[in-house]
Amino acid sequence: MGENDTAVSKVALLLGILAMILTMAKAAAPLHNYTDALSKCILFYEGQRSGKLPPSQRMTWRKDSALLDGSDIKMDMVGGYYDAGDNVKFHFPMAFTTTMLAWSVIEFGNLMGSDVQHALEALRWGDDYFLKATKGVPNLVVGQVGDPYSDHGCWERPEDMDTLRTTYYLTAKKPGSELSSEIAAALAASSIAFKGIAPKYSHWLLNKAKQMFDFANKYRGSYNDSIGKAACPFYCDYNGYMDELVWGAAWLYKATKIPEYWNFVKANAQFVSYANDFGWDSKHAGVNILVSKWLMKDPSQASPFVPNADNFVCSVLPDSPTNSVSFSKGGLLFKDGPSNMQHVTAFSFLSIVYARYMEAAKKVVHCGNVTVRPSKLIKFAKSQVDYVLGSNPLRMSYMVGYGKKFPQKIHHRGSTLPSIIKHPKPIGCRGGDQYFKSPKPNPNILTGALVGGPAEDDSFQDSRYIVTQSEPTTYINAPFVGVLAYFKANPS
Repeated sequence: MGENDTAVSKVALLLGILAMILTMAKAAAPLHNYTDALSKCILFYEGQRSGKLPPSQRMTWRKDSALLDGSDIKMDMVGGYYDAGDNVKFHFPMAFTTTMLAWSVIEFGNLMGSDVQHALEALRWGDDYFLKATKGVPNLVVGQVGDPYSDHGCWERPEDMDTLRTTYYLTAKKPGSELSSEIAAALAASSIAFKGIAPKYSHWLLNKAKQMFDFANKYRGSYNDSIGKAACPFYCDYNGYMDELVWGAAWLYKATKIPEYWNFVKANAQFVSYANDFGWDSKHAGVNILVSKWLMKDPSQASPFVPNADNFVCSVLPDSPTNSVSFSKGGLLFKDGPSNMQHVTAFSFLSIVYARYMEAAKKVVHCGNVTVRPSKLIKFAKSQVDYVLGSNPLRMSYMVGYGKKFPQKIHHRGSTLPSIIKHPKPIGCRGGDQYFKSPKPNPNILTGALVGGPAEDDSFQDSRYIVTQSEPTTYINAPFVGVLAYFKANPS
């Protein structure tokens, strides 16, 4: 063999090695850009803001709205979030959203990088509003702003609203323990998130959380009755208010270490025994996983909370013999009810949090003959995240603005109608119908919004008419903030 042949062979060998390295690197690279997804997931909240927008507002097609909220009862209720694609401020899901944003920061804030500042801004937007809503404790707590029937009868931008902005409130004679407790949980959790950053603000939040819990516990009753048809059927409390009372007490104990709160949780453990329910209406699995952190290493205290948390794990994993959810052929978790993506994000969040607690305690879970280690729970959560971001049969991202293919015609008023920048004249109640019916994509991209998601056969109708699939909500995104922060730091 000549010198030239030898040189060619060496080059070929080197090229082969290089190709192998590139192939291995490609295989090891994460499928998705979790950093980008996290930034967009948080940015979504700027599109849901109500009130006077700050100079730092990044989603610039949104402008000031609902600047007279609360004036009907002579209170300043300007601010807060619109819950979904409408212009009502439903406080029950808004409070849960705030709790989950706080929990995301508590667990994963150190993994968020520069996005932690935006997460805290999103959190404070909710906290500042609830401090206003609870200003009258114990005599009056605002429970909702906006008449849903008037609102849902129009398709108009929040900036143009001329629908009824009725303020609904709770009192000692018209209580709402589930709503008051969820606000207590939100403020207590937020006090932890802000403790090392804004100590005075944290202290203020915690004091208000204590007042709210006392109000919720002393004057027991459901907001279903007190607010009535303004809350139902939109956000009825279907499973009673005791799970919220336990949830509020658990967060207050975590924030204060005051024994009375922990005693309340233990005395009412039977109200949070259901394994696989967690969301704005049900706090069962959330309570059990939250308190398991300080119980795992103490078997005498573990029951029933740690066994309940273990049952949650066994209820959601696909290969568990006691699984009680279903999965599409593409691998997405499904649970009964509208807006399925809320279950996907909430269950993924709990799975990662519990995996971290298990790892710290060197614990495994046994689901029949299936042994569950922390890595298995992380793998499950990652499968859900990757499906949401585009690893699915349609190769579609269900986060607006993320990836090459995402929902274009979401059920959302502000996104559907032209911005007042481009159309400064008011668009009346029915003036927006032409935009709702248009076959064209929404003119304003609600970046980061997670929609309700596909059907159980992995199909998706990108249509404003199919509300359960195309409408985003604040409480879908909130747990996903923590989930994406984790995978930003641990992409593979």
